[in-house]
Amino acid sequence: MDDVDSGIVDDIRKGRIFVYPTDTIYGIGCNALDDDAVKRVFAAKRRDESAPLSVIAPSFEWIARNCDVDMDVVRKYLPGPYTLIVKKKDAGFLGKVSASRDTLGMRIIDHPVMKFFEMAGVPFVTTSVNRSGNEPVCDVSEIPKEILRFVDVVIDDGIIRRKPSKLVDLSDGKEKVVRK
Repeated sequence: MDDVDSGIVDDIRKGRIFVYPTDTIYGIGCNALDDDAVKRVFAAKRRDESAPLSVIAPSFEWIARNCDVDMDVVRKYLPGPYTLIVKKKDAGFLGKVSASRDTLGMRIIDHPVMKFFEMAGVPFVTTSVNRSGNEPVCDVSEIPKEILRFVDVVIDDGIIRRKPSKLVDLSDGKEKVVRK
């Protein structure tokens, strides 16, 4: 692991706020285990804290340990441009992120930046880098200054012209596509 890699992994673990590319659009996020950092992401987006956020899982093993879901179904969608809504094994786990719900939106992205989340070994908040209700950002140069003031690290991967992730609800044991 080179110095850049170890620096980014350390920043993830320390709760720094990131803008980063995914296999869909640019996201904003942080270590999901750091409630103060999670609050900063809500503030950056001007998002109501009663609206849940999703996480990038660091591994399939992490998903199996923390979520009540059929892993064969998970592997059908991930890694890839999907957010899966799953039941948490412990309803209180990541309560700030999930708005105290017993479900969690979860991703494993198909993008080279995923290596940092894997190496950090922690769940990472993922949500579009925009004010809630506005269009997602496709180029880091378009990120509003009001959002950037909350951000510690920006990983620029050029222009991304894709759609937000597709949403599949697996929380009741069935596969229900919520957003295509």
